[in-house]
Amino acid sequence: MTFSNDKPIYLQMADRLCDEILSGKYQDDDRIPSVREYAVLLEVNTNTAVKAYEQLAREEIIYNKRGLGYFVTKGAKRQILKARKKEFMKERLPELFRQMQLLDITIDDVVEAYTDLQNVKV
Repeated sequence: MTFSNDKPIYLQMADRLCDEILSGKYQDDDRIPSVREYAVLLEVNTNTAVKAYEQLAREEIIYNKRGLGYFVTKGAKRQILKARKKEFMKERLPELFRQMQLLDITIDDVVEAYTDLQNVKV
């Protein structure tokens, strides 16, 4: 994984695990890789992975079964979607609209581009 400089690595790791939950790689109550396994996979210090897992546990995205490892909390996908939608609407959408206005891009232009992208995926 390539990390960016705009966000702490442990938060980027947490985001990646959330992406994996959203994509369906991990379902409710599925066991996720151990802290060490995830650290090795992403080539980071184990302490960094611990911070990522602790963050996700605080957010109740994952939970620990003593001696067994970490598991996906029931309803985690729904919770992640809700939080990310809220963040998108509050943080990213205003800047997007500002750029659209500056560049004279209409909603119709966006719908057309979106439709074109969807047709390419098929």
